[in-house]
Amino acid sequence: MKKQHVRTVLPWIAVVVWMGVIFLLSQQAGSESGDLSGGMTDAVIQVIQTGFPFVPIDEAFLHHLIRKGAHFTAYLLLGVLVINALGLPYGKKVVLALILCILYAISDEVHQLFIPGRSGELRDVIIDSTGAATGIGVYILCVFIFRRFFEKKRNKERMSNG
Repeated sequence: MKKQHVRTVLPWIAVVVWMGVIFLLSQQAGSESGDLSGGMTDAVIQVIQTGFPFVPIDEAFLHHLIRKGAHFTAYLLLGVLVINALGLPYGKKVVLALILCILYAISDEVHQLFIPGRSGELRDVIIDSTGAATGIGVYILCVFIFRRFFEKKRNKERMSNG
């Protein structure tokens, strides 16, 4: 396989694999999904109580926060992967990346309508979309920072060689 072809195909494989992970997590029945996030909540509570035993914890709120944080984080990563697969993040590619992520978020919530104990919620599409937009923004910022760093380094090398 040619090097250029690999650089084009591998990022899309990562996107499809991550979409598959999101799909599998959405495929879980409501009780399974609740058990998973409940276990995470219990672990976080243990950590908080170990370090800060005097801090009161609203377990229901923390559980809700963890569930919604998982949505945000999953789509943040999807946003990074999609913008990376599309190539350099300029103009229409940014919009296209966001649209792809939003459409996947919508399809994910529709999918959950058919899973026992789950529901499709507009609020989750908004959280997912915000996560994707954040991921795209972080990717663009990182590209900008790395380019500036390497430009400065290249310019220093030119000045010292010239």
